[in-house]
Amino acid sequence: MSGFVEKPEPIQVPGLVHLHTGKVRELYRNEAGDLVMVASDRISAYDWVLPTEIPDKGRVLTQLSLWWFDQLADLLPHHVLSTEPPAGAPADWAGRTLVCKSLNMVPVECVARGYLTGSGLAEYNESRTVCGLALPEGLVDGSELPAPIFTPATKAAVGEHDENVSYEEVARQVGAETAAQLRQATLAAYSRARGIARDRGILLADTKFEFGFDGETLVIADEVLTPDSSRFWPAEQWEPGRAQASYDKQFVRDWLTSAESGWDRKSEQPPPPLPQQVVDATRGKYVEAYERLTGTTWS
Repeated sequence: MSGFVEKPEPIQVPGLVHLHTGKVRELYRNEAGDLVMVASDRISAYDWVLPTEIPDKGRVLTQLSLWWFDQLADLLPHHVLSTEPPAGAPADWAGRTLVCKSLNMVPVECVARGYLTGSGLAEYNESRTVCGLALPEGLVDGSELPAPIFTPATKAAVGEHDENVSYEEVARQVGAETAAQLRQATLAAYSRARGIARDRGILLADTKFEFGFDGETLVIADEVLTPDSSRFWPAEQWEPGRAQASYDKQFVRDWLTSAESGWDRKSEQPPPPLPQQVVDATRGKYVEAYERLTGTTWS
């Protein structure tokens, strides 16, 4: 069992129809038919959405996504129409709201990897492949791959794991032409972002994109290149053969699996609230990632 420890009640706003509560975002539709995405401060780990929020997290994700959309604009169109909260929305929606074009979304998580870790490492250790792609012998946790690879996954419901699939399976599901577009767009966006991050002393180990179609045009959607959708590693601390320091929720994961939390990950019991020091340290990592990547101070 997993999912929300305490599922929130969505805020009702005149003129908006609530569509979905995700791990982090609330999704609405406005009267014009556009989507309104509101990023909360919720945080998830081990398939649970935790009862404790991380202050400013939703705003950091939103503002960093907007910055990255600008960096990728000559490669791919994006879905953002406005950042203005709708009339009647709570004041707290400022800075965490995106009004977006409604797209025909492709039901594939488009993952690019430049380094070996996570589920890719687990598959490699078993078969020397990732999503069916053969890789050289001798790689370890954190190894840089010979070239970036496209390793798609199926989209899972809240509380369930995304499942890695082969490129051939994606082509079977969405068609060969769309699969080829997804792979090309994913690797182009990853390569651009990887270079930008590296110039700022950060390694982009892997990242996940979502795409949809606006008519015949492939459009990048959802969040992009945030600590929730990417593994960012400080380059100066990179050392293959061990778990890497990262700009994400590692403080949360480490505490939940520690004796201090008292939580058994294998049980069906929900995880406990986070202590303040873990909340503060996690917020600090999100803010540090934003500041280091964009070169601007978070305020």
